[in-house]
Amino acid sequence: MTDRAIAAEPLSAAPAHTAASPHVDAGDAGYRKDLKSRHINMIAIGGAIGTGLFLGAGGRMASAGPSLFIAYAVCGVFAFFVVRALGELVLYRPSSGAFVSYAREFMGEKGAYTAGWLYFLNWSTTAVADITAAATYAHFWSMFSDVPQWILALIALAVVLAANLISVKYFGEMEFWFAIIKVAALVAFMLVGIFLVVTSHDVGGSTPGLANITDNGGIFPNGMMPMLLLIQGVVFAYASVELCGVAAGETENPEKIMPKAINSIMWRVGLFYVGSVVLLALILPYTAYSGDQSPFVTVFDKLGVPGAAGVMNLVVLTAALSSLNSGLYSTGRILRSMSLAGSAPKFTGVMNKGGVPYGGILLTAGFGVVGVVLNARMPEDAFELVLNFASIGIIGTWAMIMVCSLLFVRRAEQGVLTRPAYRLPWAPYTQIVTLVFLGSVLVLMWMDGGIGRTTVNCLPLIGAALVGGWFLVRRRVRETSGKQG
Repeated sequence: MTDRAIAAEPLSAAPAHTAASPHVDAGDAGYRKDLKSRHINMIAIGGAIGTGLFLGAGGRMASAGPSLFIAYAVCGVFAFFVVRALGELVLYRPSSGAFVSYAREFMGEKGAYTAGWLYFLNWSTTAVADITAAATYAHFWSMFSDVPQWILALIALAVVLAANLISVKYFGEMEFWFAIIKVAALVAFMLVGIFLVVTSHDVGGSTPGLANITDNGGIFPNGMMPMLLLIQGVVFAYASVELCGVAAGETENPEKIMPKAINSIMWRVGLFYVGSVVLLALILPYTAYSGDQSPFVTVFDKLGVPGAAGVMNLVVLTAALSSLNSGLYSTGRILRSMSLAGSAPKFTGVMNKGGVPYGGILLTAGFGVVGVVLNARMPEDAFELVLNFASIGIIGTWAMIMVCSLLFVRRAEQGVLTRPAYRLPWAPYTQIVTLVFLGSVLVLMWMDGGIGRTTVNCLPLIGAALVGGWFLVRRRVRETSGKQG
């Protein structure tokens, strides 16, 4: 059996919905169903909460003012559409290859190849950014201040890599506790924030309340354009929401667990992202925040809470390690699916006795080692150097998910297959609007100038690399297809 889509008996976790046999990927074989409901739920939460909120919201608030909550809300809605579309595909046919497997079924091997390598572009560059961020945050504590940044980056990579290589259970437990820490920090802040607003408690000489918005230029103190330009940065705060779809291939009863986990993303986005930003705007004027400090640290510092900066730094460090953990996990599964179809190196398809596709994980970790080198040679610029290329990868991944969803719905309308009861609402219009939105994000990146414009200008180079790569692997892809034929 190969990783090409073939006719087979229906999977027990995904009963047949049509007269035609559902597709099955050989890349799904060998995995252990060790992820429990609590793991999937917390993976869904963790994927929707990252450093984009804990750290990035400060600079964005200073730029756009209270209107930042609108940007988070809009991007959150489209992130929900993406993960809901992926959820429908998962309920149709759970696969650890996720959208790569669905791209293979609905778009052919070229589609699977493109989806997989765009996803790898996202996470391989994000891995570099994550270990750089982890090393930078660790320098906050005096005990690490004299340790070279590259050594801290290497330690962060080694710890998370070890957990991923042992078994999926270790990944799930690590991600579970990472998510717990992030959620606990946000809940604590929101409880304190609500208390401050309700009681009008003084915060660094400012009285919390609507006056902090109305007396400082309103919701759009600098006009609407800064908020629009920020959308291209805010969208990446949700860059891991698709992870729960990949994890579905290693859990029992995904048809019961996945709908609950995915549906909860919407209210969590509203509560944690939008709610936190609204509270930040009510507690202090937007001018009190800056990109040099977490906005949550700003609030606690002005309250005079001892140790608040250290606690929040730990939370932000946790968010970076969580992202690295997720990237190693998901790319390992995606690359295995591609390898067994011939479009990724053969060694990325190997699996150990613990059911872990360690070849793909090690390839992604290898790019993390590149990050260690960057941290040794240019510690000041390593983070900014790679982060923008990750943005292209996630836009491409989300677009491929929506295209797969669109083709899936079209086949259902043709009677080739039947959609599950759990569906993306308002299809196919939802997919089309989301694709237009993702295209507009690229336009906003270009309009913002600087590194964002340079990144967009590199799109032809990325396209050329994908085309060139396809010509290198297409013979093996055809041979793989011929062997199964």
